[in-house]
Amino acid sequence: MPNRKDIPLSHIFIPSKVPSKKLMVVLHGRGDSSTGFSFLPPYLDMEEMNYILLDAPYDYYDGFSWYDLPPNQLEGILHSRALLTETLDRLFEEEFNAHESFLFGFSQGSLLTFEFGARYGKVLAGYIAVSGYIYDAERLLEEMNPDVKSSHWLCTHGTYDEVLPYEISKDQVETLQEGGFEIDFRSYDKVHTIAEDELKMFEEWIKSR
Repeated sequence: MPNRKDIPLSHIFIPSKVPSKKLMVVLHGRGDSSTGFSFLPPYLDMEEMNYILLDAPYDYYDGFSWYDLPPNQLEGILHSRALLTETLDRLFEEEFNAHESFLFGFSQGSLLTFEFGARYGKVLAGYIAVSGYIYDAERLLEEMNPDVKSSHWLCTHGTYDEVLPYEISKDQVETLQEGGFEIDFRSYDKVHTIAEDELKMFEEWIKSR
């Protein structure tokens, strides 16, 4: 599949090395772009995985953003959720299988992994939310697709995160867990980044699904 004109978000598509309907959708953080995660497919080195690295809809300096800075996040979150719904609906029409696919997000992309992924009508094989937070955990529990609660969710955060405080994100995840949301939450001694040992864990976690 070449880059598609019918998808509302600009993107980089990296095909699998062997024919497959497995897809990983990758959402970058604020100020970054799809190219910022071009390292991920060769690192994970999964021959049967296709990848689509999406660009957020709003310009932000030399990169892009999924939503505005606090306290003005909601409008952008809602707009990005709608665009992601349209994008994944088209991807899962024929080319790829939702139940074999993954959603991966870092920072702002992590927030959308929860705020979009948990509401999306199709259940994916796994969701990976890295170094982000949840806009409204209580509302998410009310509005989420109940079928995703028992899917495979992995959330990681750095105890030294200087951008998004660890304790806030941890408390939000615990609110979801108390609401019956099965989330594997893992802490790392890191700042607002992705650590090397964390990447190795992602590879093992994805392959175990």
